[in-house]
Amino acid sequence: MKLEMVVIPVSDAERARDFYTKLGWRLDADFQISADFRLVQLTPPGSQASILFGTGVKTPTDGSAEKLLLVVHDIDAARAELLAHGASVGEVFHGTGFRPGTAGRIPGPDPEHKSYSTFAEFKDPDGNTWLMQEIKQRLPGRGGLLPTDVPGLAELLHETAEHHDPYEKSHAPHNWWDWYAAYLHAREQGSTPDEASTAAGQYMEGLLNAAASGGDTR
Repeated sequence: MKLEMVVIPVSDAERARDFYTKLGWRLDADFQISADFRLVQLTPPGSQASILFGTGVKTPTDGSAEKLLLVVHDIDAARAELLAHGASVGEVFHGTGFRPGTAGRIPGPDPEHKSYSTFAEFKDPDGNTWLMQEIKQRLPGRGGLLPTDVPGLAELLHETAEHHDPYEKSHAPHNWWDWYAAYLHAREQGSTPDEASTAAGQYMEGLLNAAASGGDTR
């Protein structure tokens, strides 16, 4: 089961649409079905889940959607982008963003820059609260690491190239993209760089064995 959509309450669908589209969120649908029923769907950049709001969809209780979580690779860059597009984003903090109010919050980023530990918060015009959480390295077994912004992707590809270099120098000629795909898949699943290198090596060994037995040679 994959979370597809979250319905949020708004008092003015047009105002809410303008707010989220100005943030760069993709407008997927806007259906005026009748005079009192409208559906608007948007998706944050890089997200597989969307938000839905409109007219006649949900009782517009101000601020009733709290701590809707947005995962970002670089919280400073994400915060700067939101500010540039007109969102009023609070200062970065660490500790926890999940307690009621501001309990447990410490100003500034996590001193050790640990994943899951640094946050920032903003609200839409109806008071619905969005919480950004910085995750650079996920806990084992949890997917979704790959960044979607160009600098983040470039950084990850550079990391991949650095870890591929020792393998390339110590093994017979091979398709580098096979190694890269296995490495990136492992990183996306939450593996550390060293674990991803091992996984990529094992994948390549499997391809060689398959080729030797007359199977897939890529």
